[in-house]
Amino acid sequence: MTIRLTEEQQAIRDSVARLCERFDAQYWLDCDREKRFPFDFVEAVAAGGWLGIAMPEEYGGSALGITEASIMMQAIAESGAGFSGASAVHLNIFGLNPVVVFGTEEQKQRMLPALIRGDEKACFAVTEPNAGLDTSSIETFAERKGDGYIVNGRKHWTTNAQHADRVLLLARTSRRVDVARRTDGISLFYTKLDRDYVEIREIDKMGRAAVNTNAVFIDGLPVPREDLIGEEGRGFEYILHGLNPERIMIAAEAVGLGRAALARACDYAGAREVFGRPIGSNQGIQHPLAKCWAELEAANLMAFDAAARYDDNEACGAQANAAKYLAAEACFRACETAVLSHGGMGYAKEYHVERYMREAFIPRIAPVSRELVLNFIAERVLGLPRSY
Repeated sequence: MTIRLTEEQQAIRDSVARLCERFDAQYWLDCDREKRFPFDFVEAVAAGGWLGIAMPEEYGGSALGITEASIMMQAIAESGAGFSGASAVHLNIFGLNPVVVFGTEEQKQRMLPALIRGDEKACFAVTEPNAGLDTSSIETFAERKGDGYIVNGRKHWTTNAQHADRVLLLARTSRRVDVARRTDGISLFYTKLDRDYVEIREIDKMGRAAVNTNAVFIDGLPVPREDLIGEEGRGFEYILHGLNPERIMIAAEAVGLGRAALARACDYAGAREVFGRPIGSNQGIQHPLAKCWAELEAANLMAFDAAARYDDNEACGAQANAAKYLAAEACFRACETAVLSHGGMGYAKEYHVERYMREAFIPRIAPVSRELVLNFIAERVLGLPRSY
């Protein structure tokens, strides 16, 4: 099977790449150093109509597939924006898929256009300090009060909560001891992130300083009944519909970041002379870079195979998870090799590859660990006994 871009898909890639040319490496270095959210970049993406690439046309989107969305996100990362750029718009692309699939017509009309236009920013509050990857163990609780709910609890690793207007919030509406299955009794809301009832503390982290990640403390947040997505108690089921698209897009972004690192390493290796010859003429430099190219391209094929399967409504869980795993590992090795190819200068911020190296940890950790991906493949593909 050959995976090639159509003319329309190539035009998407070229258009996004041209947009990204306005935001050069120095721009992203400054955002990282200053912990400055790239508002002007996000505004440019929104103005180009790209935030709605995979959203229905009737709400202002382009009604394209996850394949096209992944092409777009890969082009952003590959431009040198890396995960600083990709994470700034990532949630807008796929995050409200539960609203598209399970929301009412009133909710879609009220919630989607503002996000697509870039008038509102959203964050996704799922992970909790005492639950981690075991989403069924979340403790944040939404208690029925009159015509709505009152929410109390804590969320962790919530990206972009500092600037978000609204939150896609997963909370229990039934205690775990009161439901038959661990995943029952969990509900999904898309509601206003009201600072009168929410405290947001930024987590100082290794990389991607331009896009904040936070601990969120929720104390009596009122949520209207009309902000409940779908049926009460079925929220866990709803978020599963967004897992494969997220893994596919993360994989595409990781390949993009790896390619950005590889390009910088090759440019440096071709220009840097030691002992009277470019260091790129040495096989000790050439072979690791060539291996990185091969690994990135192989991961890319898996990612777009998964995207094509998703867009064709085929089962793609194994491919999406494998793509995320392979792309994250290939990205990490490419970024590491880029740093090492620069020698001591690879450790200097002005050469940018050290930022890529720090950001390369993101797809290895999120949105699911390498170990859980391998558990999934072992159980669902290889038929081995469940290990956890």
